Amino acid sequence: MRIGELADLAGTTTRALRYYEQQGLLMAKRAANGHREYDEGDLRLIQEIRSLQGIGFALEETRPFVDCLRAGNEAGDVCPASVAVYQRKLAELDACIDRLQDVRGRLRDQLSQVAGPAALVALEATQPVCETTAHLAHQETPCARLSSQAPPSR
Repeated sequence: MRIGELADLAGTTTRALRYYEQQGLLMAKRAANGHREYDEGDLRLIQEIRSLQGIGFALEETRPFVDCLRAGNEAGDVCPASVAVYQRKLAELDACIDRLQDVRGRLRDQLSQVAGPAALVALEATQPVCETTAHLAHQETPCARLSSQAPPSR
């Protein structure tokens, strides 16, 4: 299949596929006329990449999963390198959760001091802590690394 068809089937853009190729995650075969040619295995690789990015993996973090699939495995997460990435990602999530819980506690304490306990009830009813601390995702914290690094758009 050609690059446009693969992009459509995978729900991504041709630009993203070219970017994956530049990064060494996708290896297109070339037809006699120079056009990129892909097969079902390539579609599976793209689906794996997009699935992992959808849960917060950076593009480079998908490499062990892609390599695992290329090695002939049915799934990209059965190889030791992939398992190690899962473990590292879980540790990052745990650190992020700990940080958010700490921030939440400090915010609750501060609010209670300045506005009294009734303000805490009102806050919890109107604004979840994830919205209250959304700015943390843009700081250099484990939470910041959890944000998906999508490839360039068209």
